[in-house]
Amino acid sequence: MLTGIDYFVVIAYLIGMLLLGLYFRKFVHSSTDFFLGGRMLPFWAIGMSIVVSDIGAIDFVGVAGQTYLYGISVGNFDWIGSVPAMLLAAFIFIPCFWKTRIYTIPEYLGRRYNDAVRTIASLTWIVFFAFDLGIIFWASAVLLNTLMGWPIWVSIIATATVVGLYTFCGGLTAVIMTDVVQLIIMFVGGGAVVFLGFFKVGGWSGLVEKISAMGPAYQDHFNLILPVDTKTPFPWTGILFGLTFVMANAYMIGNQAIVQRCFSAKNEWHAKASMIFAAFLKMLIPILVLFPGLIAIVLHPELEDGDQALPTLIGSLLPPGLGGLMFAAFLAGLMSSIDSVLNSTATLWTKDIYEKFIRKDASDKHYLMVGRIATIVLLAIGVITSPVSDLFPGIYVAVQTFLSFFQGPIFSILLLGIFWRGTTQWGGLAGLVGGMMSSGLMYLFKESLFTIEDPFLYVSWWSFVTGFIITVVVSLFTQSHPVSRLYGLVYRLKQPQAEGIA
Repeated sequence: MLTGIDYFVVIAYLIGMLLLGLYFRKFVHSSTDFFLGGRMLPFWAIGMSIVVSDIGAIDFVGVAGQTYLYGISVGNFDWIGSVPAMLLAAFIFIPCFWKTRIYTIPEYLGRRYNDAVRTIASLTWIVFFAFDLGIIFWASAVLLNTLMGWPIWVSIIATATVVGLYTFCGGLTAVIMTDVVQLIIMFVGGGAVVFLGFFKVGGWSGLVEKISAMGPAYQDHFNLILPVDTKTPFPWTGILFGLTFVMANAYMIGNQAIVQRCFSAKNEWHAKASMIFAAFLKMLIPILVLFPGLIAIVLHPELEDGDQALPTLIGSLLPPGLGGLMFAAFLAGLMSSIDSVLNSTATLWTKDIYEKFIRKDASDKHYLMVGRIATIVLLAIGVITSPVSDLFPGIYVAVQTFLSFFQGPIFSILLLGIFWRGTTQWGGLAGLVGGMMSSGLMYLFKESLFTIEDPFLYVSWWSFVTGFIITVVVSLFTQSHPVSRLYGLVYRLKQPQAEGIA
């Protein structure tokens, strides 16, 4: 439980973040300001925002929980599962997206293929973000219940109120600039837990010795690469094919909540640099999120729920003041994840659905109002869907399972669309729908198809392969768009004048 000084630190943090977020409302005068920060933000702020939005509370609570249960193999999600994909995004995809001046990834898919592809992709992300928001709210409830004894629903509603207010008022600028402060707090708070935890267990050698002595159940906890027949969700085949080739690229290239930040950059150089800077910071994240899970095995081996590992460790390990700082770091992760989802989903709904199909010629102020209303509605939906994560063995697995339904197919048509100008609109549509249907079928028959309980890595890989093959086959038998429509949408395909031909 927190002491008086801890409460002071936490309350000061909440008030400070709220005031900082509300300060930026004076810069919001148009829908572009609300959704993309007026396209005037610097790379360092965007890069820090990408990282803190990506790791957030799900990584702090969820990755520590998965490490508690399965060991360091989950670290692949931050190293091999992030950095290569972020560099690919920085040098190829982000420049292409930025030059088209789009608001959303589905908007690019609509230009490259057709409105059906755009709508399906947008609605899919909207539904996912609604459930993802619920999972993040549940993480906040686990944290607040463990450390402060607050009831689950009180914790969820309190979190939704604070973050929703400054996101509603300040838009993406408020989201990114508060993320900058939140990342600093997360590094300081997380670093304190790791330092004190290692001191308590006798350093790295003491940690390894104590966990190894706990029996066969922990024999794989220090293996980064796990065999195919492992009972964990992270076999090496799934890590290589499902994570490295598909989920990581799909997340860093096709995730609206991540890439939308790059769209807010002041120029193309800042857009690319933001992702490169984020990749550098991402390499440091496993130190903060993996080690606490291992330390908790030694200090609290009796836990039944891995997601309780880090909150329990904080309550027993940190002295007054530092406990409040780490709690603030948790809140920073939670708030960053929530504000990212809120702003990105409001953008998807307003630009891809409302403006496209419901009211095409409204004023800019009208679309600004719609974006803010969408923020409020999504908050309510997230609160309602928050208990869903309790159906999974951990909140991290819950998020990855939801993503595996559609990330593979979306990435397959993004990849083909940007590199092969022969990809047709009907090939993209068939690949997207067919790939998503294959994901559903694989989960329906997962007991007979897979040997592990949570096969999301395999589902991601095979749905990507299915979508890729379907797209190629259908494209070979259908008519592609005229080359003139593809200028700026396909890698290195430029207008003749730009190439010096005319």
